[in-house]
Amino acid sequence: MKYQILDQLQQYKAQLLDSVELGSGMQLAMWQNNQDRVSVCSNHHTLSMYIQGGYQSYQKTEHGWHNGGGPDRMCLMPQDFESTWDLRDPLTFVHLYYTEQHLRRIAEQVWDREPSQIVLNPQIFVADPQISTLYRHFLLNGAWQNRENHLQMSTATTLLLNHLIKNYSHTQWTTPEVKGGLSPYVLKQLLEWIDQHLHLSLTLSDLAQQTALSEYHFAHMFKQSMKMPPHQYVMQRRLELAHQALELTHENLTDISTQYGFSSSSHFSHRFKKHFGYSPSQMRKK
Repeated sequence: MKYQILDQLQQYKAQLLDSVELGSGMQLAMWQNNQDRVSVCSNHHTLSMYIQGGYQSYQKTEHGWHNGGGPDRMCLMPQDFESTWDLRDPLTFVHLYYTEQHLRRIAEQVWDREPSQIVLNPQIFVADPQISTLYRHFLLNGAWQNRENHLQMSTATTLLLNHLIKNYSHTQWTTPEVKGGLSPYVLKQLLEWIDQHLHLSLTLSDLAQQTALSEYHFAHMFKQSMKMPPHQYVMQRRLELAHQALELTHENLTDISTQYGFSSSSHFSHRFKKHFGYSPSQMRKK
């Protein structure tokens, strides 16, 4: 999928700071802009959140220019929604690009519905604590290119789309309650599978497929069984098994970091020290 806003914004003063395509085909992009007049309209949906600045951002409406930007304000721009912006001060913002197919998939998985179309209602400069928490906690607290972060990022995008359908669309569906955890047999098989595949860039979809559950139901049932979300468990296993390898083998740090799914030995060392309180090299010296 070629997301049009990526190309449209680069025709203006906007600077693309970072972008990553997620396993689901959705894409994240981080932008900076200042002193610019921008018009966009695309063949996909965009969920935007202001990260820094943007207090002097104005959107053109039929009643004149409307102001209300600032950190943690979100804008929801559905497919084919035309918008014009006057950006009068520096701002940094993050976009999540996704399609009608992504929304339909969530609707089928979570609500077991097959809507002909999900109509999202445009939102401009809205304060939504749940969206800002998901962005800041899951999407902005780790480097996008590091494969060890992709599981928590894919979890966040599933939660975001679920939240949008429930709160900003024409549907009036109540989110189904998920009770109980995974069966002991399924959980045992899954945990063994995770240990054997830690070298890969895992996503929520990869894990859910092993249990034949939707991502939504899997995430809730896994947390019920393990008392922590899947991304937290996988990171914990990566670090625990890497710790064992440091203790029991003479493999070098680069090989160990690759074996347990870290993008580089420096990222591995940073995570390791944060978790255990000492670095891999300090441990080896002991």
